Amino acid sequence: MDEFDLIATYFAPLAEGYPGAHGLADDTALITPPNGRTVIVSADTLVAGVHFFDGAAPEQIAQKALRVNLSDMAAAGATPFAYTLALSLGKANRDEDWIASFARGLKADQKEFGIHLIGGDTTSTPGPLSISLTIFGEAGENGVLGRRGGQAGDAIWVSGTIGDATLALLTAGGKVDADEQDQDYLNGRLINPTPRVQFGKDLPGVATAAIDISDGLAADLGHICRQSGLGAEVMLDRIPLSPSAAKLTDQYPEVLETIVTGGDDYELLFTAPVEKETVVMTAGKSTATAVTKIGVMVGSGPPKFLDAHGELVKFEQTGFRHL
Repeated sequence: MDEFDLIATYFAPLAEGYPGAHGLADDTALITPPNGRTVIVSADTLVAGVHFFDGAAPEQIAQKALRVNLSDMAAAGATPFAYTLALSLGKANRDEDWIASFARGLKADQKEFGIHLIGGDTTSTPGPLSISLTIFGEAGENGVLGRRGGQAGDAIWVSGTIGDATLALLTAGGKVDADEQDQDYLNGRLINPTPRVQFGKDLPGVATAAIDISDGLAADLGHICRQSGLGAEVMLDRIPLSPSAAKLTDQYPEVLETIVTGGDDYELLFTAPVEKETVVMTAGKSTATAVTKIGVMVGSGPPKFLDAHGELVKFEQTGFRHL
């Protein structure tokens, strides 16, 4: 099957329902935003052996590639509507069964999140599988969120639980031991994150700054601090952990640093005025999203992490580095 047959068979059906995609028959697509609305764009690249395990199921790989981009839309408070896909296939990923499974994964998430493929490129590579995805979203009536709006005294919130994905890597590498049930749960959180799209739509007008946690809680909070010109104080015992992560933290207290600095959570980290707490909690409840207040924005300096006694805890690393 050549490139054009592959596109026609597996990817053109993913563009159905979006007229501007022209059935992927052109090299360009048309995006017509509603009057007065802003289009938000984000892009991410995933590479085999770096962002997902070698040998991972193609459906899961496809969904992670889409979901990490959906998470960026959630952090902006945007409604995603379309994406492009640049797919560089390694030798192990060129057979038709693999590609068909990959396309099924995209189709399932397109249906769940109301989004369409509108273009992209396919090629082969002698190296590992590489997936580059660009996503487009629409701002709501209250605009979009960024990283620079935090105010001193704002509460710091996170959605979901923190550290599961990075603990999956530790257990896979044999650095800590987990039973089969916990390992399966942690692996699921790594390969199949939950983008908080519906919850994110409720944050503009409520939150002052937001980011999704991809490089680690410490690093991504640092981005908000630098862009907002503020510092932060986080209580480590308030960081929400899943039962599996809590169990491993009890067994291996040293993994707390990895939980705070690891990354790949794709949960939302955001700041909001203290008087907005009820609104935040209501938004979480209405979208079935757990939300936890973990700290406060302060006048200046880098983020500080405090133990249950209020003592400063320092970490050797600050987060995942791409280069």
